[in-house]
Amino acid sequence: MTSALHPRECIVTKQEGESYGFYLRIEKNKLGHLIRNVEEGSPADRAGLNDGDRILRVNGLFVDKEEHAQVVELVKRSGNSVTVLILDEASYEKAEKEGVNFEELGQKQTTQEQKEQPPVTNGVTTPVPQPRLCYLVKERKSYDFSLKTTVGQKGVFIVGLSPQGVAAKAGVQHNDRLIEVNGKNVENDKHEEVVEKVKKSGNHVVFLLSDNETDQYYSNHQMMLKRETASLKLLPHKPRLVELEKGDNGYGFFLRAEQNGHLIKDIDSGSPAAKAGLKDNDILVAVNGESVEALDHDTVVEKIKRCGEKTTLLVVDKQTDTMYKLAQVSPCLYYQERQVSFPAEAEEEPTSHAEQEVNHKPKICRLVKGPNGFGFRLNATKNMPMQFIKEILKGGPADAAGLEEDDILVEVNGVNVLNETYDKVVAKISDSGDRLILLVCKKATYEYFTSQNIPITASLADQLYDTTDPPAYTENPAAEPERTSPEPRER
Repeated sequence: MTSALHPRECIVTKQEGESYGFYLRIEKNKLGHLIRNVEEGSPADRAGLNDGDRILRVNGLFVDKEEHAQVVELVKRSGNSVTVLILDEASYEKAEKEGVNFEELGQKQTTQEQKEQPPVTNGVTTPVPQPRLCYLVKERKSYDFSLKTTVGQKGVFIVGLSPQGVAAKAGVQHNDRLIEVNGKNVENDKHEEVVEKVKKSGNHVVFLLSDNETDQYYSNHQMMLKRETASLKLLPHKPRLVELEKGDNGYGFFLRAEQNGHLIKDIDSGSPAAKAGLKDNDILVAVNGESVEALDHDTVVEKIKRCGEKTTLLVVDKQTDTMYKLAQVSPCLYYQERQVSFPAEAEEEPTSHAEQEVNHKPKICRLVKGPNGFGFRLNATKNMPMQFIKEILKGGPADAAGLEEDDILVEVNGVNVLNETYDKVVAKISDSGDRLILLVCKKATYEYFTSQNIPITASLADQLYDTTDPPAYTENPAAEPERTSPEPRER
């Protein structure tokens, strides 16, 4: 059965700062991980990828039955080159109906391919560690951290973090190694030189940081730590992808060339641009995934015209533009993190903006430890970065504070923990003493803000954090709740 199939092995290689030039999607009523929107002349096009192709393997690893997010992660973590085993659309659908075992296809891998694969445990690929970009905005004339150097150890390290200080809120962790300050490498600088660079940064600074796990991984694989491979998830200001469909009078905006870039101007009320969320003074960064930052005005206008009836624009507001320029990183890197995982078009009627404001809000819960602890358990789901609230003790501190089953934990004492490991989150809670401030949200809320590229912060919550202490907690003994989850992980 498998001999009649002819899967193709394609090596897709891109230049630094370039995208692969395709979307990886899952779609309703279609099986497999689909290649979509292959850009003409892109690395994907040159490698032979076609619209509708299905990915069977990534760097030799069989992925057809894996979760879509996991496949996306494998592609994203491949750096500037990824090897994919592809089956065309017609062959895939025919083979699926005939019950072909896709895993038997292309099982042979070279020793080098196996070496380069991310580690796999129990069939689940472990994400490759990344350096992190963190944006700090000074409060009360301080970034709330200190720097240290150790004799015989290369580099400058972050210490003395204030639990709810500027650095901690930005995602900086204790003992992080400082690689860059505002895009300038400081690995070989003296302690005093690094301190001076931080001081000269004024009230805003971007750090490129690496923890011990990331350092070891990059050293073992003889890879260089650089900002182009860094995670952008902790940066508070996000570029926006805006999909436009031309109306009777065009897209409904003007593009003007100004000193700081190609600016969106004069948006017509009720136009496609207004409905899609474009705003006056947005700066245009990319058109259909292709950077336009270095192009002249007429070329950019012509590029938009050639898009026909639909186009996708990557834009940044002034605040986001300032942050990315400070880091010396192109906002297109954000697009490249996303571009292999673009969600299928929703078939449901979108809710109104007013409904979204009402229905999608995180909440702040303030707890004081009782005789039986905080009265909840923290659960982690396999292959998911976030933690969930479970087994809330009726009448306990968590219950009284408004925590609910399956709430997603966003912040612990003002520090974002969405991308932290289970053990690190547990440690943060344990280290908080008798008082705990949690920012949590429902799954629908998380998905909504993620789809809108909006960071979930305390400012979006129904009840904002204040500096007053919660009242001391008096707990009445309560019956043990019925446990429905198998062997939950203890906090």
